[in-house]
Amino acid sequence: MARITAGVATSHVPAIGAAIDLGRSGDDYWRPVLAGYEWARRWIAASPPDVVVLVYNDHASAFSLEVIPTFAIGCAETFEPADEGFGPRPVPPVEGHPDLACHIAQSVILDEFDLTVINKMDVDHGLTVPMSLLFGQPEAWPVRVVPVAVNVVQYPPPTGNRCYALGEAIARAVASFPEDLDVHVWGTGGMSHQLQGPRAGLINREFDGAFLDRLVSDPEGLRRIPHIEYLREAGSEGIELVMWLIMRGALGPDVRELRRFYHVPASNTAVGHVVLEPVG
Repeated sequence: MARITAGVATSHVPAIGAAIDLGRSGDDYWRPVLAGYEWARRWIAASPPDVVVLVYNDHASAFSLEVIPTFAIGCAETFEPADEGFGPRPVPPVEGHPDLACHIAQSVILDEFDLTVINKMDVDHGLTVPMSLLFGQPEAWPVRVVPVAVNVVQYPPPTGNRCYALGEAIARAVASFPEDLDVHVWGTGGMSHQLQGPRAGLINREFDGAFLDRLVSDPEGLRRIPHIEYLREAGSEGIELVMWLIMRGALGPDVRELRRFYHVPASNTAVGHVVLEPVG
């Protein structure tokens, strides 16, 4: 049977992708950001999963503001890098796993979650920057990916509780897939940041640190944080952290923290990164 062996959470700051693409990884500004991922790159290279279920949010690349699903799953064979206004990132196409994706869709929908099934879409920096952070700049990505897109752009986004429960449903789906697969679940976005208005540039180190602690010690409490608290404490884009809760819900009640990294600033955001493994 397929099994979930680890969870990864990371920010997906677009400027990090630009720095990598333009050969600026060694710049004084970006060097400490990318150094924070060296442990995870070694760890995943030593034992790469077969598939990553990668939770991210589209930034009006695949979905315009005319149609925005709350939850969507990519079931295609391949996902091309999106053109976000400056041309597509120079990264490989993302190879999907249609069999697992369709199985997850069927299982989760029958588990009473309304996922939108997407058979063709391009993927933007929300998905490709995490891939670059963990895998560098290969000619082809070393894993297959099941993209799960979450609306955290158009109000109302899903609650943290709903996201956590979706992670639990994804775990049940993976466990019932008959093929022997090593699966990771990644949650991306965050941490505290706001991109516009009088609070643009907001960083809340205390909130971010507590969130990282509670991923291990108090996930039940995290799932109850209301939207207004994310807005007040973590900025308007801090709501992306609910996507981390899909990853956390998929790992089960008890986890072990393998790696944590936090850095300010990267562009105008706080970068957070954690690697967890299920216990028991």
